[in-house]
Parts: sequence; structure tokens; C-alpha cells
Amino acid sequence: MRKIARVVFLPEGKRGEAAPGESILKIANGLGVDINSLCGGFGTCGKCRIVVVRGGESLNDPSSSEKRFLNENELGMGYRLACEAVVSGAGDLIIEIPAESRVGRQILQIEGVETQVKLEPLVKKIVVKVQSPTLENALADAERLFAAIEKQFSMRVKISPESLRKLPMVLRKDSTVSVTLWRDEIVDVEPGVSDELLGFAVDIGTTKMAGYLVDLNTGKVLSVSSRMNPQIRYGEDIMSRITYVVREEGGLRDMQGAVIEAINEMMDEACGIAGKRKENIYEMVAVGNTAMHHFFLGLPPNFLGLSPYPPVIQGSVDVRAKELSVKMCPDGNVHVLPVIAGFVGADNVGVILSTEIYKSDVLTLAMDIGTNTEILLGDKNELMVCSTASGPAFEGAHIKHGMRAATGAIEKIKIARNFEVDYQTIGGAKPRGLCGSAIVDALAEMLKAGALDRSGRINLKLETPRVRVGKDGVPEFVIAWKDETSIGEDITVTQKDVRELQLAKAAMFTGVRILMKKKKVSRKDLGSVVIAGAFGSHINPESAMAIGMFPGVPLDRVRSVGNAAGSGARMALMSGKARELAGMISRRVKYVELAADAEFQREFLSAMYLPHENPELFD
Repeated sequence: MRKIARVVFLPEGKRGEAAPGESILKIANGLGVDINSLCGGFGTCGKCRIVVVRGGESLNDPSSSEKRFLNENELGMGYRLACEAVVSGAGDLIIEIPAESRVGRQILQIEGVETQVKLEPLVKKIVVKVQSPTLENALADAERLFAAIEKQFSMRVKISPESLRKLPMVLRKDSTVSVTLWRDEIVDVEPGVSDELLGFAVDIGTTKMAGYLVDLNTGKVLSVSSRMNPQIRYGEDIMSRITYVVREEGGLRDMQGAVIEAINEMMDEACGIAGKRKENIYEMVAVGNTAMHHFFLGLPPNFLGLSPYPPVIQGSVDVRAKELSVKMCPDGNVHVLPVIAGFVGADNVGVILSTEIYKSDVLTLAMDIGTNTEILLGDKNELMVCSTASGPAFEGAHIKHGMRAATGAIEKIKIARNFEVDYQTIGGAKPRGLCGSAIVDALAEMLKAGALDRSGRINLKLETPRVRVGKDGVPEFVIAWKDETSIGEDITVTQKDVRELQLAKAAMFTGVRILMKKKKVSRKDLGSVVIAGAFGSHINPESAMAIGMFPGVPLDRVRSVGNAAGSGARMALMSGKARELAGMISRRVKYVELAADAEFQREFLSAMYLPHENPELFD
């Protein structure tokens, strides 16, 4: 007989059962309990802190990872990491999820630059009058439909399997039918007159997903929906997810299923908001980096993680919705934009398409900032791109009080000359952590106030209680005192946090420098700096430049374009010509593999300084 443990999660009161060997995080995910886990359950982020109120004897002993993130006092109080706390026997467990471990209401960036495109979708609806069969003319249903379309519209068409199965019953209901065509193929037939023609564009980000329901008769966005990418439970970054797929039996199925389930949920939500039927979504266009592209299509990503990082396919892909279990018109088309190379994927093609950098007269630096940051440099004459593993630090991972952009996250920071701190939180709630934009502000403000030197070292000689050595022996700067917070402890930026941000921004700036050197240009040649992505839309450009995320340029040349990848997906949904242009862009862009560049290591070490070892790049 199996030893089953019964688990109750507080404060929701959600209950479940678990067999030996299951982690508390896995149980929580299965019950939909709100719990933060930035590393996907690998025990490397320390964010899934729980309190074992009762039943600790039914769990394993604390692991080495837990002892690294939790001190003896916390362990004595019942604190554990949910991913490391594993059921070892029967019993009743009561688990409390403290405030600092909750994701809360996530703020997701879905808006992006709007670039005009002529409405020319590849799907259209026509109304056809079909003759009824007679004893003298008992022509097959499909042939009568084909003849009517050719006579009335001078078109020769074919028909999809699902539409063919529907056709007999549709024609018996009404001899007037509404026919939906994708290119020259009938993908749906409906009795009577119907003009509803919908499309769905989706940006599959490593961390966040955004979907847009579009009326393809008018080009109007009817509604939007967004989600955290549920693949996060398998790993925060791309490489950890690839590792999961390679190591776990059924890993690719898990990864694909998670993202498709989220897309179906977004479709349901978007159609509910707009009062539309998802069966009338006849085409979907998806973008994402190369790994997300492969996961979505169910393509093995095994060799993306190995030099020279080749994708399975570079060109665009068209597949029927039912083959991917996407809940729209079953024979509707799912189009995925082409990838470029390495980890530079369809999302970057979408950014280039929507920002129109490919036809710009001025030299433009574009950075799509995320867990993986794509960097583009070019104009109408030449485009060069690279990808940098900037890591999840901007999402709060590996940062002591880091969190995603959710209610209660500090999002803006100012530090006065006397080191007093003024901050702003999302939703105006009491602070419970620091999101990425605040961490960038903190470093810039600490540098300006003298609390940090150019090497990133916290200055312990300052006469202020905000600078101190923490209980773990690590220097830190206090942003919010515990009586101001909702978590009952001071919110700080530690020396380790500073190093994590230095690593992230150094990776990004190294990519920028290598592209600029290959193109033989200086910062003075940059006519425009474009910041794309959810995180990029919320950072203060002045703070970002102060710590060295991009070269020093006049601030009026810097612009944020939001979710430009999603905008590119919408353009390709609304225009076949935009889709052809996307293919041209993917073939035209020159990909630079940073790992193969002889100057990478030297440039990276120089970029670790704040803002850089060479101040002339910013002065």
C-alpha cells in the first residue's frame, strides 16, 4: 500500500495528495497554488520559500541548496524551499506560502509599436450560391461547390478534410454557404451568410506570452490576452528548458503541451472579451526565439544547446491548427515566422519588421531585452544581429529581494545625497521586493550617490545606516526598512545582487561592442537606440545608460517600442506581403556568434565596470 501524504496550502486552503518522491513545488503547481519559482525547480534561485507549519516529519531533510539559501534560524522556524522539500512518507502537511514567495498579479507588457500595413490577409470569406442536386444532375457536393465558386468568382479551389466532412450537412441546411479560404483551399464551410473572419497573433516569450485577437476584415485588434509562459516550471532560462527536454522522457511533449495550453487559454479569454467564437479564428501567426519556436512546433531542440547551435529549420512553417491541438478552426492555418540563426528567432524578425529598421536611413541599435537579449545593429544597407544570455536577473532571479513585476514590487527608485530613498511600487502597495526596473535604478542611483564605485563594490565607509554588512556577511544597501514593507524584513540590494546585474549588463554591452566593432562605427554614429521587450519598456533609459547597458547617446535618440515582436506577428497576420518581407529579412540579416569572437572575453571584462572600463563610451 502506497504511503500518501495529505497537503494543505495556506492561506488559500487548497488541498491535495502526494506520493513519496513528489516535491512540494510539484504539488503546488498541480493545484494552481501561487508560488514563485524562477529556476524551474532546480534549487538555484531560492525564491520558492515555504513554511512547514505541520508535518515536517513527512518530508526529507533540508538539502545543501536549502542550507545555502536559508540560515539556521530560518530552517529552525520551518522554512524550506518548495522545490527541494520532498515527501518521504505518509502524514498530514500544512504548508504556508509567505508573501515574498507569491507571484501576485503579474504586470505583462502587451502593447507595442504600431506600424501601418495594407490589409491583405491570406484568409478570406466568400458567399456562394450552390445548385441543389437533381436526379438529372446528381453531381457530388464538392464538385457542385467547386463549379459554383469558379462560375461566381473565377477561382479554382481545393478543400480541406474537415471542411469536406462538414459539407454535406451544411449544403442540406442552406444552398447559400459561407466559404472560408486560406490561399486556394477551403478550410471551413458554414450555412447561410457569415462574415466573421478572425485571426490570432501570439508572441511566445521565454517568460511572458501575449496574444492578440484581430478582425481580419478591418485589421482592428478586438482584444488582447497575456500569460506567464507556463514552461517556467521546467526552467527559467532557455538552456535549463533544453536540458529538461534532453534529460526527461516526454520532456518535449511537456514543453509543447504547456505552451499550447496557454495559447488556448489566451484564445478563450480574448474571444470571451470580444464576444466572438474561437471556431472563427482561421489563422494564427506565432513568433518566439528559436527555442520557443522549436518547443511550440514540437521540434527537438537538442542541438540548439550545442555549438554551432543549428536550428531544425530556418524558414517559415505552416501547419494545420488541429495538428498542434490549437483550439481554433481545425483546418485553419498556423504560421510561424522564420528564425535567423542560433537563438535569434522569429521574435527578432518581428521586431525588425515592425520597427522598419531594415529600411532606415540612420544607423540604429535595437535591443530586445529579456532572459535572452537579441541585439541588432544596422540600417537599410546592412543588418547584423547577435544573441546574449543576459539571464533572468532582470526578472528578479538570483537577486535576494528580486521579484517579477507584480503588485507590491518596487519599480522606481531615487536616492538623495543624504542616502534617503524614494521609491514607487506597482499598485501603490506596501513593498515586498524589487522588480527589474528598480534594480537598474538602484545601481544607477547608488553609483551616482557614491554608494558604489565603478568596479561595483559597495562603499562600507559611508556614514549612513543604509550601508551595512548583512547577517550573512555580505555588504548591502537598504532600500526599504522592514516597518515599511509587507514581508516583515528590510528590502536590500546586496553585493551579490550588484554582481548579478553587472554580469547581465556586461553580456548585453559586450554584444553591442562586438557588433559596433565589426561594423566599424562609434557611439556618435548611432542615430537611434530602440529598446524593445517587456522589461525594456519599463526601465529608465537614463539609469540604463548610467550603468552601461548601452552606449552613451543623447536621450532623445532612445525610444521604447514595447512588444515589437507581437506587433510584427500582427503585421504578418494581416498581410501576406509582410510575411514575404519577413522571409527576406531573415535571409538578409548577418548573424554574429559571440562565442566565436576572439575579443569576447576582454570586452566582457571591460563591460563589468560601471558603466564601463572606458568612460569615453559614455561621456
